[in-house]
Amino acid sequence: MKRYRHYNRKRAIVLACFGSVIEQQKYLDLEEKVKEEYPDCEVFTSFSSRMVIKLLKKKKKEIYKNLPQTLADVDMLGFKHVVVVSVNIYPTDEHEFLKKIVDGFKIFSLANIGITNAILTTAKDTTEYLKELNEKVSKEDTANLYIIHGTPKLNTIGIESISYTKELLKTLDARNFSCSLEGAFPYFAINDSIKREIKAKGYKKVQVVPLLLVSGNHYIKDMFEIKEDLEDCFESSIVESITQGENFNLLEFPKTSEIIINNIKESFKMLGISHKTMTY
Repeated sequence: MKRYRHYNRKRAIVLACFGSVIEQQKYLDLEEKVKEEYPDCEVFTSFSSRMVIKLLKKKKKEIYKNLPQTLADVDMLGFKHVVVVSVNIYPTDEHEFLKKIVDGFKIFSLANIGITNAILTTAKDTTEYLKELNEKVSKEDTANLYIIHGTPKLNTIGIESISYTKELLKTLDARNFSCSLEGAFPYFAINDSIKREIKAKGYKKVQVVPLLLVSGNHYIKDMFEIKEDLEDCFESSIVESITQGENFNLLEFPKTSEIIINNIKESFKMLGISHKTMTY
């Protein structure tokens, strides 16, 4: 078919991120890591939040596109093989939305398009990830309060991954407690119960550990509100940055990019393409 002649470029990777007005550079740093790992690929970054895209254009004069716009660009450029990377912690709402976009695009695009798992999709990855993270942030005399963003609907696909996170953290370490921002067991609905549990175990110090990819608005607003609420009972703090950066975030946790890069490898394999540099 003549239309196939258009697809004369090798392969592309599209990072599908929610986006952040404050911390968009963290996503661009991830883009650079992926480029280093896949030097034969062109790498694109898309943001799903229309609010973020509009504010970045208005406030910083920076132009970003959402996933449909980016896939249209990639298709027009003529890439044969495309992997869309779900830069989401859990395979819930945002991940399912990306899958629908990719499935829809496949209807009319002749490119070979795949999509990766979300970061904490498999039991093996999730177990290793949380175990390593917990070892990294824990202090001997301090309770950890892990904050999961959560999802508002209890029938959301993939919610089991959030439930597994809570159960595993509790099983891994007696110092661990967890709640959500807006999903099941939200902090400000169960804060008194959490305080009682922490007190019952004898802890006088608590550190808030946000399970967020970037330290954007939720970090600035919600994490400090939770920290302040805990101060009436404990010496409270927000966990220190994993790197030399100012604020804690999961995109700088090495295991995050490791899983993302492995997911890309698996997705190319599912498309029948070697993860190694292509030579044709």
